[in-house]
Amino acid sequence: MPPQDILAAMTAANFDPAYAEQVVRERFAARAAGLPRKEREPYRYGTPRIRHQGNLIRTSDRDVRVLVRLDQPVVAVLDNVLSDEECDAVISLARDQLAPSATLSPATGEHQVRDTRTSRGAFLPEGDNSLLRRLNRRIAEITNTPVTHGEALHVLHYQVGAEYKPHPDYFDPTSPGFAATLKRGGQRTATLIVYLNDVEDAGDTVFPKLGLSVVPKKGAAVYFEYMNDDGQLDEATLHGGAPVGAGDKWVLTKWVRQEAFR
Repeated sequence: MPPQDILAAMTAANFDPAYAEQVVRERFAARAAGLPRKEREPYRYGTPRIRHQGNLIRTSDRDVRVLVRLDQPVVAVLDNVLSDEECDAVISLARDQLAPSATLSPATGEHQVRDTRTSRGAFLPEGDNSLLRRLNRRIAEITNTPVTHGEALHVLHYQVGAEYKPHPDYFDPTSPGFAATLKRGGQRTATLIVYLNDVEDAGDTVFPKLGLSVVPKKGAAVYFEYMNDDGQLDEATLHGGAPVGAGDKWVLTKWVRQEAFR
């Protein structure tokens, strides 16, 4: 099948175009060079970075409950990550700063607003805000990583019909457009998505390769890891935000890097 037909089929199947372009590029690069296609080695799972005692993750200021966990890939559904009051306060901080969400072009590194991601979002640098400082510390304890390895908290608002088509959170190291961001702290290794409100209908976080759908619940979260100690990237963590059916959806996202993010 020609590359343009594969790309069209993946886009029609609701995959993020940037991800589809990456898959097609990798598939046909070897063919264009006259080389046999090299199959990737299976992802090697080690000990998850997220740590818990039984069904709890004890942080310095809050006990987080573990509701669901998978080991391969590493996915955990957590509850009691933020209080209702903290959720409301984060929404209030972000509401007046929202702008159309963009994605990073794998070819050029430019930020592009595309119809595959139809939310509005805002980054919340910690500064001297005591709430954001507290949340960054708590999330670092949940993810078992230094605070400095986290990108700024990112709030997203999805209205009815808004979605984010399936995509990976890591950056393809072979894509020239990702070179600059990879210099700012290395690869992304894990993601924590915290739900800031109860969604009236739909808006689930979906993992199409796992057949898993996480329903938003205020104060709860889904966590997943996608890079091991050997630098392999776990394609099974492909995920997306399903369209909101009624009401709206607010989420808080933390992306964790290999090294200190700058």
